[in-house]
Amino acid sequence: MFLAAGNEVAPVVALMAMVLGGVVLVSLLLLRFKQSLLVGYFTCGVVFANTGAFSWLGADPEHAVAGLSELGVVLLMFTLGIEFSIRELLHLRRVVLGGGGMQMLVTTLLAMAVCYLLGVSGSTLLVVGFALALSSTAVSIKSFQDLGQPDTPGARMALGIAIFQDLAVIVFMVVLPSLVGDGAGGAMPIVWSLLKGVLFLALCWGLSRVGVPHLLHAVALSRSRELFTVTVIALCAGIAWGANWFGLSLALGAFATGLVVSESIYSHRVLADILPFKDLFLTVFFVSVGLMIDLSVVRESWWIIALGVATILLIKGLVIIAIGRKMGLRLRQALLAGAALSSSGEFSLVLMNRAADLGGLPSQLEQMLLACTAVSMALVPGLMRSMIPLSSKLEARGWCKPKSTNEALTNHADADTLRDHVVICGYGPVGQRVHEAMKRASIQVVVLEMNADTVRDLHQRGVRVMFADATKEDTMQLAKVDKARAIAFTFPEPRLACEGVIAARQLNPGIVTYARAKFSAEVEMLKKEGVHHIFHDEATSGDAMVQAVLGCYSVEM
Repeated sequence: MFLAAGNEVAPVVALMAMVLGGVVLVSLLLLRFKQSLLVGYFTCGVVFANTGAFSWLGADPEHAVAGLSELGVVLLMFTLGIEFSIRELLHLRRVVLGGGGMQMLVTTLLAMAVCYLLGVSGSTLLVVGFALALSSTAVSIKSFQDLGQPDTPGARMALGIAIFQDLAVIVFMVVLPSLVGDGAGGAMPIVWSLLKGVLFLALCWGLSRVGVPHLLHAVALSRSRELFTVTVIALCAGIAWGANWFGLSLALGAFATGLVVSESIYSHRVLADILPFKDLFLTVFFVSVGLMIDLSVVRESWWIIALGVATILLIKGLVIIAIGRKMGLRLRQALLAGAALSSSGEFSLVLMNRAADLGGLPSQLEQMLLACTAVSMALVPGLMRSMIPLSSKLEARGWCKPKSTNEALTNHADADTLRDHVVICGYGPVGQRVHEAMKRASIQVVVLEMNADTVRDLHQRGVRVMFADATKEDTMQLAKVDKARAIAFTFPEPRLACEGVIAARQLNPGIVTYARAKFSAEVEMLKKEGVHHIFHDEATSGDAMVQAVLGCYSVEM
């Protein structure tokens, strides 16, 4: 057991210190060579698993890391449910249903054909083919953002296909226990699994209409940030456990919880609170994937793994490029989308782990697939960067002239997409006056407010409002501060305003800032932070009173 100063330390504390400390050191090294952080996460897991680094902890660290990684998957599915947009789904329906459906069908069949030639058979063949058809939504979208192209047609097509994959994997995980393991056999188990899934989602829909909004509103009225966060996590854990009670996966329960919360006016606050936890536990999840990789198996089958990685990237990339060209994308955008979605993804790992737990995936095959998925995901950012000069050379030679691009790939579902707007933080008397003035001038606004009753009233009036903390960078991302003209902190709390200014400038260094202060010392605090326009309440009141008094004498004279 790990000892410090004569006292026993819980193994999980030492475990987290080793894992996260190793991730930081390796990732900093890789960043110097402009490599993906995913490589660092996987590398740490592989090193820890194959060097006996955990042996001195005197516990079962792999089991602890597996538990933390499962929590990361639950939080990932939860945030996916919150961010899921029915409007975006309908707007991209041609890409989602046509492009996504075609990609999943063709890639699954091709993957099954290759695996069949390698001796895989039975239900395992379907599980492996489906898992390899999935891509990494997180890696692809993040890579487009790193390239500064989050709203390009290629990124929109990747998003549409990713939406279909996310929906498909939810359905597949519902029926997975009926395909492999003890419950497999015949059509009735599959039908029964689907019925249980539909019943569970129906119950969740009822909660979204009756119970959850009232609970969140009551907690929001307490004005306790800690209680709100605890309530959200309790909801996520509770509904996920309910899904497990139905015989469904925790991941499905977490996704359903996200859908439930997304129907409330507090979804933005929930998302801002949960995102840091999700990032932390997803890091642990990717490390846990490295922990499961046995280097002895990799050494024995390295050529199969290398061939598998090349096959996955080539087949999926070509299929998606062909779909992109069919939809009229320019060659560069089609190549970027193909590279972004060419790897297997995090849900491939989740699916394979679940199938292995059910006894439907041999250990040797699981090891090779895990290695293929880890390597292919790590190669995505580099592949995307290489597509830009390649497409330039091909287009310069006149190859693949562009067609007319699908309108859905060039526009968002929201017709009045936020741009050049004003973010109003706080909706007291000052915030109300600023909002009314912006409304008269036909300037778009986003209101950030922490009073639950005010948020609900504004929401009912059709105002774009978020129940969210204006000091958090995640909140600023949700309010699209990167595209805003100005941000006004209308509450007289300079310390919070300074935190909000720092968060806003992380996304938009040139944004114009406004803030209030009661006292002279607070004015100096705001000046040091570089706030452009400071409204000193004492000075403003003093000037107004001076004018009023002088006006009185002027009238008498």
